[in-house]
Amino acid sequence: MDFMNFIVKEAYILIPVLYILGMFFKETPKVPDFLIPWILLVCGMAGGFFLSGMKFEGILQGVLVAGTTVLANQLYKQTAVKRVEDQNLLKK
Repeated sequence: MDFMNFIVKEAYILIPVLYILGMFFKETPKVPDFLIPWILLVCGMAGGFFLSGMKFEGILQGVLVAGTTVLANQLYKQTAVKRVEDQNLLKK
């Protein structure tokens, strides 16, 4: 099963937009880290709603897009960033 078949092509643009928003919020000291996925979820739902022409299906697309964005970020952090950190610990 291909996960990307569940997301309509019009909503693909939201993935990099949400990723950039997430990076922006990560650098904002007043936004706690636990709140970032929730903010991205709301932004994704709103973006999907407006991209779909104000249909309920757009909200579901926003949830899928936000989930894809957060998953991609976590996969990157857990494989690339954590791997480098673990290697640095082993060298000490």
